[in-house]
Amino acid sequence: MSIKENLERVRERIEAACQRAGRESSDVTLIGVTKTVGAEAVVEAYEAGLRDFGENRVREALAKIEVVERLDFEPRWHMIGHLQTNKVKVAAGRFGIIHSVDSVRLAKEISRRCESPVSVLLEVNVAQDAAKFGFAPEEVAAALREIAVLPHLDVRGLMTIAPQTDNPEDTRPTFRRLRQLRDELALDELSMGMSGDFEVAIKEGATMIRVGTAIFGPRSE
Repeated sequence: MSIKENLERVRERIEAACQRAGRESSDVTLIGVTKTVGAEAVVEAYEAGLRDFGENRVREALAKIEVVERLDFEPRWHMIGHLQTNKVKVAAGRFGIIHSVDSVRLAKEISRRCESPVSVLLEVNVAQDAAKFGFAPEEVAAALREIAVLPHLDVRGLMTIAPQTDNPEDTRPTFRRLRQLRDELALDELSMGMSGDFEVAIKEGATMIRVGTAIFGPRSE
């Protein structure tokens, strides 16, 4: 199937999931994850109506951003992968929102490098997976107090990556815990859910879902 057809199918799944949850599909932002995907696929998805794109690696993203800018397209780019502090200078000003603020140190570096306000999400390691980045759930409130007062940062919400599982229902406790944290902190956005589990994430309140393979097909790595 083409990217356009895949995108239509994903939007149908989003609509159905929102109906089951009693939500409006307009409340869920679909982010096309373009890790390892070429610029031509980004262009095809944009022409099919997708406006939000997520990248995991700064340098790979910048190459695609340059191609797309030359076409006068205006997508919103999301930094969704781990952002090293030494890459912040390169990334500053190129992403509309950074989902992966996983330490106060990183937040301070973003604040120092950005000349205009940037929206950020705090990454939470809900499952306490040693292989993943992010604040522990019990650390988020204190981290938010420190980060919220930094100049040039607008903390919009929380992000998490659920454990990989064959059964999407197994991710529900992770998504539910993130929603509870978001509500306790009076934030707006919840970035959670990927190709295999975004319907569950929508049921639990996701406002942003990060979908790659369901739109662009299997990754090349």
